[in-house]
Amino acid sequence: MSHTPAGKSSMPKGSFWHTVKAVAWSFIGVRKNSSFQEDIGRLNPFHIIVVGIVGALIFVVSLIALVNWVVAK
Repeated sequence: MSHTPAGKSSMPKGSFWHTVKAVAWSFIGVRKNSSFQEDIGRLNPFHIIVVGIVGALIFVVSLIALVNWVVAK
């Protein structure tokens, strides 16, 4: 018999892909409050930080590559 402590939800943990999607939507800035609240309970904060840093690095490297491509022409 499974018993959940008071205040803990029985929601399944979010997958890595779910974390990537949540961070991507956050980068865009389009999130429903209900989805945000659901993600708070499901996602691992460490995964969110790692995916956010990797996403920011990809964004910065893409901007640098775009600027170098435009300046080279």
